[in-house]
Amino acid sequence: MNSKLAGKKILFSNVPADGHFNPLSGLAKYLTELGCDVRWLSSSICAEKIKKLSIPYYPLVKTLDINATNIFELVPEIRTNDAEKRIAIYRIQYALHSSEYFEDIRDIYKSFPFDLIVVDSFFPAIPYIKHLLPVPLVAIGIVPLAEDSVDTAPYGYALWPPKNEEERKTYADLYQKTPERYLEATNIFESLLAEYGVPYTRMAIENRLIREADVYLQIGAPEFEYPRRDIGKNIHFIGALLPYSPEDQSKKWYDPRLQVYSKVILVTQGTVEKDSGKLIIPTIEAFRDTNVLLIVTTGGSRTQELRDQYEAENVIIEDFIPFKDVMPYVNVYVTNGGYGGTLLSITHKVPMLVAGLHEGKNEVCARVGYFKLGIDLKTETPDIATIREGVITILADQQYKENVSRLADTLNTYHSLQLCAEHIENLLGL
Repeated sequence: MNSKLAGKKILFSNVPADGHFNPLSGLAKYLTELGCDVRWLSSSICAEKIKKLSIPYYPLVKTLDINATNIFELVPEIRTNDAEKRIAIYRIQYALHSSEYFEDIRDIYKSFPFDLIVVDSFFPAIPYIKHLLPVPLVAIGIVPLAEDSVDTAPYGYALWPPKNEEERKTYADLYQKTPERYLEATNIFESLLAEYGVPYTRMAIENRLIREADVYLQIGAPEFEYPRRDIGKNIHFIGALLPYSPEDQSKKWYDPRLQVYSKVILVTQGTVEKDSGKLIIPTIEAFRDTNVLLIVTTGGSRTQELRDQYEAENVIIEDFIPFKDVMPYVNVYVTNGGYGGTLLSITHKVPMLVAGLHEGKNEVCARVGYFKLGIDLKTETPDIATIREGVITILADQQYKENVSRLADTLNTYHSLQLCAEHIENLLGL
């Protein structure tokens, strides 16, 4: 495959969680196929996945390897169900280890002088790289657009666009308070930036990361974003940038019960949330021994225990199922709002019942509700009756299917990988 990018050295790095790694994996593999020398710095939990991509892996050396599997042990206070407090703790961790990520990247540059670095949009070393390394930086927006705007509330509140001047004023006041809302994280981050001589003005961390990227490639489409008059010139939408998936169809997932039931529900909580009592168990309770097929993916948490507890002909419980294999059969997707799964659901024209607050999922859920692609339950712990009623409503009201189908038609016009390559070529002046 001939490409202007052939021979370019590119380093990838990511915050160590599936939702930060997976969207980048397809792009990394695509760039290797274009002839780029791609390498990847990441947590030990990503090492095997990176090696399966046939991409050289750099382990974290100076960076404390806090990841999705050990964060609850290393940072036990993050177990709180207080959404505001949990967000604050995450931000403190991003801030504390931002310079460590930069040190690892700077050390790699000495032996692998890469031409470009690609990171996820929450990668905390972005400002250091921007100002201290002679390398252009591309950030991939792996959550809904978190840039500050006069037309939206600050990211994290999960508020819909203002309907009147009074709400606009309320949102403007929230922006004034945002840096102080997470004051400890803001102070730690700015103190480290100052120590490294990186210029800054006070603003929310996620907004700074967006503005410091040379090119910001936002997963999704404007039609799944709140309208904005002041969007940054470095921001470009790239459609549903999906994870790398090998083309081996011999291992395609299938269950004969897919042909028996006329309605199929898929439920997941992703891989970070381990408490299956929040969404998985009440969904099973709502639909076991009914005339719908319920497919449960646990992310590897308590799978056999749930199978033993909820043995029913219409319930399938698996650690993981390739969503591209099961989504064509699904009528309603029940989720806590992971952005990747939400976009995959949209591209398959499947409406959603969403229930998530943490890790920015409230912003994904809010958009599902705003664009009427499904129902946002606005909680992490919906009860059995609420889940049952929500699914029944979605199945009965055709508007949800129509809205998600219309957005799918738009998203499916994007050639995400080619678009990313073109933006990278332009950034490198090729």
